[in-house]
Amino acid sequence: MSKSFSSLGVPDYICEALKRQGIQEPFEIQEKTIQEGLEGKDICGRAPTGSGKTLAFGIPLVVRTKASKPRNPQSLVLAPTRELAEQICNELRSFSGKKNVFVVYGGVGYGPQRKALSKGVDILVACPGRLEDLIEQGEVNLGAVQQVVIDEADRMADMGFMPAISRILDQTSNERQTILFSATLDREVAQLKKRYQRDPVLHEVGERTPDIKQAKHTFTVAKKSEKSVVAAEAVKVVWPAIIFCRTRHGSDRLAKQLKKLGVDAEAIHGGKSQHQRRRALENFTIGRAQTLVATDVAARGIHVDGVELVVHYDLPEDHKAYIHRSGRTARAGNEGIVLSIIQPEQRRTAKKMQERLGISEVIQRVEPERLSELSSGTSTKSRREKELDQKSGESPKLAGKATHGASSKKRNDQKSKNRSRASHHKPKGKNSPNKNRRKTNNKHVNRHASQKPKSGQNRKKSSPKSNGRPNRKARRAHLQPSNR
Repeated sequence: MSKSFSSLGVPDYICEALKRQGIQEPFEIQEKTIQEGLEGKDICGRAPTGSGKTLAFGIPLVVRTKASKPRNPQSLVLAPTRELAEQICNELRSFSGKKNVFVVYGGVGYGPQRKALSKGVDILVACPGRLEDLIEQGEVNLGAVQQVVIDEADRMADMGFMPAISRILDQTSNERQTILFSATLDREVAQLKKRYQRDPVLHEVGERTPDIKQAKHTFTVAKKSEKSVVAAEAVKVVWPAIIFCRTRHGSDRLAKQLKKLGVDAEAIHGGKSQHQRRRALENFTIGRAQTLVATDVAARGIHVDGVELVVHYDLPEDHKAYIHRSGRTARAGNEGIVLSIIQPEQRRTAKKMQERLGISEVIQRVEPERLSELSSGTSTKSRREKELDQKSGESPKLAGKATHGASSKKRNDQKSKNRSRASHHKPKGKNSPNKNRRKTNNKHVNRHASQKPKSGQNRKKSSPKSNGRPNRKARRAHLQPSNR
């Protein structure tokens, strides 16, 4: 018989908040850790993404956190990516009651974050980089922190955050409770556990690596110049899809190429502002974009359900990166497809990686247009287009075309722009200038505007306004002798 949240010692107000969200029974990792977390013990947990870690550490955090003073939070949660930090913050707020939960990360302005910290934040969720910036500016002090959570510690290590995490933990209270969650507990994570936790309780849930055996693993061979076309053909057949590139510039370039090839694509990586990343993720989640073109920042830390296809556009650096990229599909018992685009000179490297992953026997070579034969059930494209059609009342588009919402908006904007231009040219009563004279003057101006201005001439006088007509000063200037 499975336990309930109340039997684990969770207060009634939190149980009621979880019940309103449809959460009534704890997951395995929550059963194992919540009670010990409420007792104030240090916890070291190994659990894969999607196992319910946020509630596992979040419930003890909310219960044990006391009201804080301005700029002196009582609890701290560290996360590797902006998206994960925001997701944790939103989930904690859903049951935190009167406790004030706030998130800080880079890519956005400092103003709102400084204002919130000055008013007082009880539970602070943060990315290490922005948190250290705010500490240096004197906007936050960690001396009063009694509870610290480090989520996805192995991802932190991969991203080079371990020195920053050590500096941050050294500033917190010596009597703090430290909870650490990670998909793996080796190397730098083991050192972090040894240095900053006191007799931690160890709990492990699920496989040591994400289960990628549920997905169908495929590959195709293509020259570098052909890869974008191959990726476009694959996404037109099966989507929503996430395409992984090695660099930020490569992601942006591929997204533009895919759009030219008729695929709705959004790029997401660490070089984008938070607003751009949030908008890209939202467009992908609601089906406005068929594919998300990402660097490895999206391999872990971005959680989107229903991803049908993962494309390794650039081969991953190692087998671990392949696992975490591929883990974006075939989640929660669903099936999915993983496609690797291999260049002819990369065959040997790819073969070694397949053998190390244990998929060399099951991976199959396919042409992109035949991926639909591997896709189970009704295509995601059909389901999403039906949802759009129900909302809009319009007929579905052909496969691989952009959604009708964006294009119709563009047409309407163009029509309104044309109407606006027409209204500017319309005469205003009897005092309006003679039409023929205006026509002549416009020709005169346009002829001179096309010529290169002399070195001593003011360029601004000959530049037309945005409505297509030159301003009055420009007209008068061209009516004067040219040798002035």
